Amino acid sequence: MPPSKSLNFPEAFSLAGEHVLITGGGTGIGLAVAQAMHAAGARVVLVGRREAELAAAVQGLGERASYAVHDITKYDQAPALIARITQEHGPITCLVNNAGKHLKKPAVDTTPEELQEVMSTHIFGAHALSRAVLPGMIERKQGNIIFMASMASLFGIPLVVAYAAAKSAMMGMIRTMATELSPHGVRVNAIAPGWIDTAMSRKAFEGDPGRKTKIVSRTPMARLGEPSDVGWAAVYIASPAAKFITGTIMPVDGGVSMGF
Repeated sequence: MPPSKSLNFPEAFSLAGEHVLITGGGTGIGLAVAQAMHAAGARVVLVGRREAELAAAVQGLGERASYAVHDITKYDQAPALIARITQEHGPITCLVNNAGKHLKKPAVDTTPEELQEVMSTHIFGAHALSRAVLPGMIERKQGNIIFMASMASLFGIPLVVAYAAAKSAMMGMIRTMATELSPHGVRVNAIAPGWIDTAMSRKAFEGDPGRKTKIVSRTPMARLGEPSDVGWAAVYIASPAAKFITGTIMPVDGGVSMGF
Protein backbone atom coordinates (compact mmCIF):
# COMPACT_ATOMS: atom_id res chain seq x y z
CA MET A 1 0.00 0.00 0.00
CA PRO A 2 1.37 3.47 -0.89
CA PRO A 3 2.83 5.25 2.14
CA SER A 4 0.72 8.34 1.47
CA LYS A 5 -2.57 6.55 2.21
CA SER A 6 -3.93 7.26 5.67
CA LEU A 7 -5.17 4.21 7.59
CA ASN A 8 -7.69 3.96 10.37
CA PHE A 9 -8.81 1.12 12.61
CA PRO A 10 -10.16 -1.40 11.67
CA GLU A 11 -9.27 -0.99 7.98
CA ALA A 12 -5.57 -1.14 8.87
CA PHE A 13 -6.03 -4.81 9.79
CA SER A 14 -8.60 -5.71 7.14
CA LEU A 15 -7.87 -8.20 4.36
CA ALA A 16 -10.96 -7.30 2.37
CA GLY A 17 -10.17 -7.62 -1.31
CA GLU A 18 -7.20 -9.94 -0.72
CA HIS A 19 -7.01 -13.36 -2.40
CA VAL A 20 -4.84 -15.71 -0.34
CA LEU A 21 -3.45 -19.10 -1.35
CA ILE A 22 -2.47 -21.26 1.64
CA THR A 23 -0.56 -24.51 1.14
CA GLY A 24 -1.26 -27.25 3.64
CA GLY A 25 -4.38 -25.29 4.50
CA GLY A 26 -6.70 -28.18 5.31
CA THR A 27 -5.55 -28.87 8.85
CA GLY A 28 -3.49 -27.57 11.77
CA ILE A 29 -1.70 -24.25 11.51
CA GLY A 30 -2.54 -23.86 7.82
CA LEU A 31 -6.25 -24.12 8.57
CA ALA A 32 -5.90 -21.66 11.46
CA VAL A 33 -4.27 -19.17 9.08
CA ALA A 34 -7.11 -19.70 6.62
CA GLN A 35 -9.74 -19.17 9.33
CA ALA A 36 -8.15 -15.96 10.59
CA MET A 37 -7.57 -14.49 7.13
CA HIS A 38 -11.09 -15.42 6.07
CA ALA A 39 -12.48 -13.75 9.19
CA ALA A 40 -10.46 -10.64 8.30
CA GLY A 41 -12.25 -10.44 4.95
CA ALA A 42 -9.98 -12.32 2.53
CA ARG A 43 -10.95 -14.84 -0.10
CA VAL A 44 -8.91 -17.98 0.62
CA VAL A 45 -7.97 -20.95 -1.50
CA LEU A 46 -6.58 -23.99 0.30
CA VAL A 47 -4.04 -26.19 -1.45
CA GLY A 48 -3.05 -29.70 -0.43
CA ARG A 49 -2.96 -33.33 -1.48
CA ARG A 50 -5.87 -34.70 0.59
CA GLU A 51 -9.16 -33.63 -0.95
CA ALA A 52 -11.41 -34.81 1.90
CA GLU A 53 -9.63 -32.58 4.42
CA LEU A 54 -9.64 -29.62 2.06
CA ALA A 55 -13.34 -30.01 1.27
CA ALA A 56 -14.24 -30.22 4.98
CA ALA A 57 -12.17 -27.12 5.73
CA VAL A 58 -13.81 -25.12 2.92
CA GLN A 59 -17.26 -26.21 4.04
CA GLY A 60 -16.47 -24.93 7.54
CA LEU A 61 -15.25 -21.60 6.18
CA GLY A 62 -18.20 -21.00 3.87
CA GLU A 63 -18.31 -18.24 1.28
CA ARG A 64 -15.06 -16.79 -0.10
CA ALA A 65 -13.32 -20.16 0.36
CA SER A 66 -12.29 -22.78 -2.17
CA TYR A 67 -9.66 -25.47 -2.57
CA ALA A 68 -7.37 -27.04 -5.15
CA VAL A 69 -5.81 -30.48 -4.90
CA HIS A 70 -2.14 -30.09 -5.71
CA ASP A 71 1.21 -31.62 -4.77
CA ILE A 72 3.65 -28.74 -4.36
CA THR A 73 6.59 -31.02 -5.15
CA LYS A 74 5.28 -31.17 -8.73
CA TYR A 75 7.19 -27.99 -9.47
CA ASP A 76 6.34 -27.82 -13.17
CA GLN A 77 2.61 -27.80 -12.37
CA ALA A 78 2.77 -24.62 -10.23
CA PRO A 79 2.19 -22.14 -13.11
CA ALA A 80 -0.87 -24.06 -14.32
CA LEU A 81 -2.29 -24.14 -10.79
CA ILE A 82 -1.91 -20.38 -10.36
CA ALA A 83 -3.34 -19.74 -13.83
CA ARG A 84 -6.40 -21.87 -13.07
CA ILE A 85 -7.05 -20.23 -9.69
CA THR A 86 -6.58 -16.79 -11.20
CA GLN A 87 -9.05 -17.53 -13.98
CA GLU A 88 -11.64 -18.90 -11.55
CA HIS A 89 -11.35 -16.47 -8.65
CA GLY A 90 -8.97 -13.66 -9.56
CA PRO A 91 -5.25 -12.99 -9.05
CA ILE A 92 -3.44 -14.23 -5.95
CA THR A 93 -2.43 -11.26 -3.80
CA CYS A 94 -0.93 -13.24 -0.89
CA LEU A 95 0.80 -16.62 -0.82
CA VAL A 96 1.28 -18.51 2.45
CA ASN A 97 3.93 -21.21 2.06
CA ASN A 98 2.83 -23.39 4.96
CA ALA A 99 3.03 -26.97 3.65
CA GLY A 100 5.85 -28.98 5.14
CA LYS A 101 7.30 -32.40 5.77
CA HIS A 102 8.84 -33.52 9.04
CA LEU A 103 11.48 -36.17 9.73
CA LYS A 104 12.64 -37.18 13.21
CA LYS A 105 15.93 -39.01 12.85
CA PRO A 106 19.55 -38.70 14.04
CA ALA A 107 21.79 -36.83 11.62
CA VAL A 108 24.10 -39.82 11.27
CA ASP A 109 21.18 -41.96 10.07
CA THR A 110 19.56 -39.40 7.75
CA THR A 111 20.14 -40.37 4.13
CA PRO A 112 20.69 -37.95 1.24
CA GLU A 113 17.37 -39.10 -0.19
CA GLU A 114 15.53 -38.25 3.05
CA LEU A 115 17.22 -34.87 3.24
CA GLN A 116 16.28 -34.13 -0.35
CA GLU A 117 12.66 -35.18 0.24
CA VAL A 118 12.25 -32.72 3.12
CA MET A 119 13.98 -29.95 1.21
CA SER A 120 11.81 -30.60 -1.84
CA THR A 121 8.68 -29.52 0.03
CA HIS A 122 9.95 -26.68 2.21
CA ILE A 123 12.33 -25.08 -0.28
CA PHE A 124 11.77 -26.20 -3.86
CA GLY A 125 8.00 -26.48 -3.58
CA ALA A 126 7.68 -23.09 -1.88
CA HIS A 127 10.01 -21.52 -4.43
CA ALA A 128 8.04 -22.96 -7.35
CA LEU A 129 4.77 -21.48 -6.10
CA SER A 130 6.40 -18.17 -5.21
CA ARG A 131 7.90 -18.01 -8.68
CA ALA A 132 4.47 -18.67 -10.19
CA VAL A 133 2.66 -15.88 -8.31
CA LEU A 134 5.40 -13.26 -8.45
CA PRO A 135 5.01 -12.01 -12.04
CA GLY A 136 1.44 -10.93 -11.29
CA MET A 137 2.40 -9.32 -7.99
CA ILE A 138 5.28 -7.46 -9.61
CA GLU A 139 3.02 -6.25 -12.42
CA ARG A 140 0.41 -4.99 -9.93
CA LYS A 141 3.12 -3.47 -7.70
CA GLN A 142 1.64 -5.14 -4.64
CA GLY A 143 1.73 -8.53 -2.95
CA ASN A 144 2.66 -10.59 0.08
CA ILE A 145 4.48 -13.87 0.51
CA ILE A 146 4.51 -15.44 3.97
CA PHE A 147 6.64 -18.46 4.84
CA MET A 148 6.05 -20.70 7.84
CA ALA A 149 9.46 -20.97 9.50
CA SER A 150 10.26 -22.78 12.75
CA MET A 151 12.13 -22.67 16.02
CA ALA A 152 14.43 -25.19 14.29
CA SER A 153 15.72 -22.31 12.16
CA LEU A 154 16.58 -20.24 15.25
CA PHE A 155 18.34 -22.69 17.56
CA GLY A 156 19.52 -26.30 17.70
CA ILE A 157 16.94 -29.03 18.19
CA PRO A 158 18.15 -32.65 18.15
CA LEU A 159 16.92 -35.32 15.73
CA VAL A 160 15.58 -32.92 13.07
CA VAL A 161 18.62 -32.24 10.89
CA ALA A 162 16.68 -32.37 7.59
CA TYR A 163 13.85 -30.19 8.87
CA ALA A 164 16.27 -27.71 10.48
CA ALA A 165 18.34 -27.53 7.30
CA ALA A 166 15.23 -26.80 5.24
CA LYS A 167 13.90 -24.14 7.60
CA SER A 168 17.33 -22.51 7.85
CA ALA A 169 17.63 -22.41 4.07
CA MET A 170 14.22 -20.78 4.06
CA MET A 171 15.59 -17.87 6.09
CA GLY A 172 18.10 -17.04 3.38
CA MET A 173 15.46 -17.30 0.68
CA ILE A 174 13.14 -14.94 2.55
CA ARG A 175 15.77 -12.26 3.06
CA THR A 176 17.00 -12.43 -0.52
CA MET A 177 13.48 -12.32 -1.96
CA ALA A 178 12.51 -9.44 0.31
CA THR A 179 15.53 -7.45 -0.87
CA GLU A 180 14.85 -8.18 -4.54
CA LEU A 181 11.10 -7.62 -4.44
CA SER A 182 10.77 -4.58 -2.17
CA PRO A 183 11.20 -2.11 -5.07
CA HIS A 184 8.22 -3.81 -6.74
CA GLY A 185 5.87 -3.39 -3.78
CA VAL A 186 6.02 -7.07 -2.78
CA ARG A 187 6.71 -7.94 0.85
CA VAL A 188 8.21 -11.26 2.00
CA ASN A 189 8.12 -12.34 5.66
CA ALA A 190 8.00 -15.42 7.86
CA ILE A 191 6.36 -16.63 11.03
CA ALA A 192 8.29 -18.98 13.29
CA PRO A 193 5.80 -20.86 15.49
CA GLY A 194 6.91 -22.30 18.79
CA TRP A 195 5.20 -25.37 20.19
CA ILE A 196 1.56 -25.11 19.19
CA ASP A 197 -1.31 -27.29 20.41
CA THR A 198 -2.27 -29.10 17.21
CA ALA A 199 -3.44 -32.63 16.46
CA MET A 200 0.09 -33.42 15.33
CA SER A 201 1.71 -32.22 18.55
CA ARG A 202 -0.89 -34.00 20.71
CA LYS A 203 -0.14 -37.23 18.88
CA ALA A 204 3.57 -36.75 19.51
CA PHE A 205 2.99 -36.15 23.21
CA GLU A 206 0.80 -39.25 23.62
CA GLY A 207 3.76 -41.56 23.55
CA ASP A 208 6.10 -39.21 25.41
CA PRO A 209 4.31 -37.28 28.20
CA GLY A 210 7.62 -36.10 29.64
CA ARG A 211 8.33 -34.26 26.42
CA LYS A 212 5.36 -31.92 26.86
CA THR A 213 6.40 -31.19 30.45
CA LYS A 214 9.92 -30.37 29.29
CA ILE A 215 8.67 -28.10 26.48
CA VAL A 216 6.29 -26.19 28.74
CA SER A 217 9.02 -25.79 31.36
CA ARG A 218 11.26 -24.15 28.76
CA THR A 219 8.53 -21.78 27.53
CA PRO A 220 8.44 -18.53 29.53
CA MET A 221 4.66 -18.29 29.14
CA ALA A 222 4.46 -21.86 30.52
CA ARG A 223 1.96 -23.22 28.01
CA LEU A 224 1.56 -24.32 24.42
CA GLY A 225 0.36 -21.84 21.84
CA GLU A 226 -2.95 -22.09 20.01
CA PRO A 227 -3.16 -22.38 16.21
CA SER A 228 -5.11 -19.11 16.12
CA ASP A 229 -2.08 -17.33 17.62
CA VAL A 230 -0.26 -18.06 14.38
CA GLY A 231 -3.33 -17.29 12.29
CA TRP A 232 -3.76 -13.77 13.66
CA ALA A 233 -0.04 -13.10 13.32
CA ALA A 234 -0.38 -13.97 9.63
CA VAL A 235 -3.32 -11.57 9.32
CA TYR A 236 -1.21 -8.76 10.74
CA ILE A 237 1.74 -9.46 8.44
CA ALA A 238 -0.52 -9.51 5.38
CA SER A 239 -2.52 -6.44 6.42
CA PRO A 240 -1.99 -2.76 5.54
CA ALA A 241 -0.90 -2.24 9.15
CA ALA A 242 2.35 -4.05 8.31
CA LYS A 243 2.97 -2.21 5.02
CA PHE A 244 6.50 -1.17 6.08
CA ILE A 245 7.54 -4.65 7.27
CA THR A 246 9.50 -7.02 5.04
CA GLY A 247 12.31 -9.55 5.41
CA THR A 248 11.35 -10.34 9.00
CA ILE A 249 10.93 -13.59 10.92
CA MET A 250 8.26 -13.21 13.59
CA PRO A 251 8.46 -15.77 16.43
CA VAL A 252 5.07 -16.80 17.83
CA ASP A 253 6.46 -18.94 20.59
CA GLY A 254 5.54 -17.77 24.09
CA GLY A 255 9.05 -16.42 24.53
CA VAL A 256 11.07 -19.55 23.77
CA SER A 257 13.38 -17.92 21.22
CA MET A 258 14.44 -14.99 23.40
CA GLY A 259 16.62 -17.23 25.55
CA PHE A 260 16.55 -17.74 29.31
